[in-house]
Amino acid sequence: MTETSLRERKKVATRQALSRAAALLAVERGVEGVTIEAIADAAGVSPRTFHNYFPGKEEAIVAPLTDGARAVIDALRARPAGEPIWDALREVVRESLLPTDTRDETIALLRVVKRNPALVGKQLCGIGEMQRQIAEVIAARTGTHAGRDLYPHLLAGAAGVAMRTAVDLWVDGRSGADLPELIDSAFAQLRAGLPGP
Repeated sequence: MTETSLRERKKVATRQALSRAAALLAVERGVEGVTIEAIADAAGVSPRTFHNYFPGKEEAIVAPLTDGARAVIDALRARPAGEPIWDALREVVRESLLPTDTRDETIALLRVVKRNPALVGKQLCGIGEMQRQIAEVIAARTGTHAGRDLYPHLLAGAAGVAMRTAVDLWVDGRSGADLPELIDSAFAQLRAGLPGP
């Protein structure tokens, strides 16, 4: 059991090292200036090892964003059972976005991704899977069924759009508000039925 656990931890550490190296190189050199060999070298592994974790550089570059989104799922599962689902989603998004230890790197990576259509596509694929998993958690918390009910999927999708919209406005600096304020506002508007201005 311990050996498997150690092996799994090493796999996670290698994936994180590769994805962080890919993201940093993309920010530093631009996506076109990043190669699989450079990513592998920066992470201290071989290109063959790289391919054990990612099919291409684009997936590795967006992995810090898509892997970070998995923290949202875990945090949502850990919220108190009696907490209203809108409150739970808002709190999880606020707590999970932009960890302070990688905040500047994440902002720079988000800007790189927004400028590159291929990276946007890879990020959206990861977010789509996250939404499906969040819908399953929402279904379990609300007594609905993820396989047949719209509610958990609509709520997961709305939460995902709220999160992405708040982050996009904040990263671009167009809103004049801080990220927690934008998230709170987005969730409040959705919860109120998105009333007109």
